Amino acid sequence: MHHPAESSPLGKSTAYVATYSPELLFPIPRAGKWAEFGLTAETLPYQGVDLWNCYELSWLLPSGRPVVAVAEFGIPADSPNIIESKSFKLYLNSLNQSVFEGVGAVEAVLRRDLSAVAGRPVTARVRGLDEVAGEGIGRLPGLCVDALDVAIEHYDAPRAELLRIATSEPAEVCLHSHLLKSNCPVTGQPDWGSLVVDYRGPALQPESLLAYVVSFRQHADFHEQCVERIFLDLHRLLQPERLTVYARYVRRGGLDINPYRSTEALRPANLRLVRQ
Repeated sequence: MHHPAESSPLGKSTAYVATYSPELLFPIPRAGKWAEFGLTAETLPYQGVDLWNCYELSWLLPSGRPVVAVAEFGIPADSPNIIESKSFKLYLNSLNQSVFEGVGAVEAVLRRDLSAVAGRPVTARVRGLDEVAGEGIGRLPGLCVDALDVAIEHYDAPRAELLRIATSEPAEVCLHSHLLKSNCPVTGQPDWGSLVVDYRGPALQPESLLAYVVSFRQHADFHEQCVERIFLDLHRLLQPERLTVYARYVRRGGLDINPYRSTEALRPANLRLVRQ
C-alpha cells in the first residue's frame, strides 16, 4: 500500500536550500492512522502534543552575522497533519542564509509556517545555547522495567495480548523503558526511544509491559503513531481513571520528536534525556 510519506522528501536524495523556503514543508494527514485505530478527530480518547526540538537552527542578522540557537515546537495531537520530519529539517535549513531582525521575527515565521501545514496553531520557542545547557539532563520518573527477568519472543509487531494485569486493585503506577525501538515506515531506518506509562488503575504486570514494548522492535510506524497505539492498547486493557503515555525519541538530522498523549490536560516538561 502506498504510504502518504512516499511522496515526501523522505528516503530521497535532496538538495539543501539555504534561503527561506516554507514550501518545503510536507504534511502527512493523521486521519488514515486514526481510521486504522477506529478513531476520528471527534472521538480521540486523548489529548496531547508532539514536542519537537531542533538543535541545528541558524539565521543571519541584518549585519550579516550568523546566529545559532535551539528551538522547541509544540504540534497539537489533534492537528489534521503531522509534519514529515525530513521536510521539517529541509525547511529549517532554509533559514541558514536568510536575514531576520532577531529571535522574535524567527519565532513568528516559524509559528506561521508550521501552523499552516499542521492545520492547528503550533507553538515555537527559540532559545540560546546557554539557557538550554543550564537545564541539564533529565531522568524519567517511575520504575524502569528494562532489567526485569522476562523471556522475549516477539519483535515483529505490537502485541497487545502480551500486556497483563497483576491486580485489579486501583494503584498509582509509573513505569518506564529505554528499550522502545521501531522503524521508519518509508526508509526502514531505526527510531530509538524511551517510554513512560503513568496512570491510576489496575496494576500492570511490569514484565508484561517490557515484553510489549520490545514487540515494537521491527514495527514500521512514525513516532506519533507508535505512542498512540501504546496509549490505546493500555487504555482498552486498563480502563484507567487517568493515563499518560509519552516517548522521548533520539534525535535524527538535528531533530528529536517527543509525542505526549493523555486523558488529562498536559503541560509537559521538555527536559532532554541522556540520549537526546
